Amino acid sequence: MAVVTSGIPRKPGMTREELIGINAGIVRDVVTNLINHSPNVIIIIVSNPMDTMTYLSHKVTNISKNRIIGMGGALDSARFKYRLSEALNCPASDISGMVIGGHSDKGMVPLISLATRNSINVSNFLSNEKLDKIKHETKVGGATLTSMLGTSAWYAPGAAVSALVHSIACDQKKMYPCSVMLDGEYGLSDLTIGVPVILGKNGVEQIIEMELNKDEEAQLRSSAEAVKKTNNLLVDLNIF
Repeated sequence: MAVVTSGIPRKPGMTREELIGINAGIVRDVVTNLINHSPNVIIIIVSNPMDTMTYLSHKVTNISKNRIIGMGGALDSARFKYRLSEALNCPASDISGMVIGGHSDKGMVPLISLATRNSINVSNFLSNEKLDKIKHETKVGGATLTSMLGTSAWYAPGAAVSALVHSIACDQKKMYPCSVMLDGEYGLSDLTIGVPVILGKNGVEQIIEMELNKDEEAQLRSSAEAVKKTNNLLVDLNIF
């Protein structure tokens, strides 16, 4: 297994997408060499823009889609659950919640409709205004840290990667939202974007298709279009 963090980090005022010109060439070379030296490797992509770097890794290696995984959704979900636990004044372990979609400030889709505290939907405890604030704070979590610390590459990304590695290495079959290559799931194809998956010894063991409400489905499709737009920049850069 290999975790790819190569590339320049996000700096204050930068979007993840602005990193593509430099990081695409770096990630391409890294994953190509990984396959050359370890043909059966499972690759976890952390480098930003993460969904596009995951897509790039698929295109330049042409290995089975279960072996390339983008980390973003696991990190975004951890931040979402923290914000919910903070608002509810309860332990984060009481919270179940997930963020799908693109790993970007505008592309994340925090699933409020499915978020619970010990199986009770959070909408029973928090107003719509408060929930909207939590969604916004989740989406800009990386930018907030970058403005405060000069980088968002702090404890939480490492913890998220560790959880994914543990689930794969120990064949735990845990579910995490990760950026994976879709082939018709959620009506999307030839696209890597965050959706819930089961992670085990083979990498992505299963992609979980769940029912979304109309608003969440529309947000996911909008996020997918944004990811595709960023992916198209790879062609302009002659990366593959």
